[in-house]
Amino acid sequence: MSFKLLAIGDIVGPNAVEYIRKNLWAIRKKYKLDGVIANGENASEPNGIDRQTAETLFASGVDAITTGNHVFRKNTVFRYLDDEKRIVRPLNFPSSNPGHGDTLININGYRVLIMNVMGQVYFDNPPNCPFEAVEKSLSRNAGAYDFSVLDIHAEATGEKKAIAYHFADRVSAIFGTHTHVQTNDAQILDGSCAYITDLGMCGALDSILGVKKEAVIYKMKTKMLSKFDFAEGEIELNGAIFEIDTTTGKGASCEIIKLRGDIK
Repeated sequence: MSFKLLAIGDIVGPNAVEYIRKNLWAIRKKYKLDGVIANGENASEPNGIDRQTAETLFASGVDAITTGNHVFRKNTVFRYLDDEKRIVRPLNFPSSNPGHGDTLININGYRVLIMNVMGQVYFDNPPNCPFEAVEKSLSRNAGAYDFSVLDIHAEATGEKKAIAYHFADRVSAIFGTHTHVQTNDAQILDGSCAYITDLGMCGALDSILGVKKEAVIYKMKTKMLSKFDFAEGEIELNGAIFEIDTTTGKGASCEIIKLRGDIK
């Protein structure tokens, strides 16, 4: 038997949240999904994640939310991150930070270990070593899960691939987030780990990374500060569907997905 998991790339803004609210249960039914994980660190206005947005995503069919460098943008969410085990922030942030870097949740009868780390390359004030953080999580949770999933929130594709190969024999499914651009390299690493370098995003198609084009271009041309408002218009959902062998806990397949319009 196999477990089918949809991982959704960075959700960018309220319009993308609304798309998920309207369509995710239909997507789950159409693709016969057992579970859904989504990166929600850009889901709220103007950035980050808040309780109301997270609760909307959970009610819409998301089983767990991963995050990244914007997770602490709203200090009103700190207590919620401590209490809500279905949201994870990067494991390699200091342990004193709000929230949890990994979580064990039951999805459709299976115990799933969900981990989230940030990369170190190209980030100002980079976090601690992601390799050490994942090692500690796997050791700490040994024997407590049926299979495991890792979100690598990182800029550099090579860093994501290095982390993925290092843990390919111990993690069932690994995906990258953060760049908002879907990569075309869905594959099985070392015969046991379903992998894609970046899921892409759920955001406005006519945009730069989900943000209004004019604001990004202005900042790049002038080096001046520019307010990055979320773009409007048609939403595209990017992600990947992972199949995990429930007997071995190994990744069996990974297939990219791009969706627009209402799902029937």
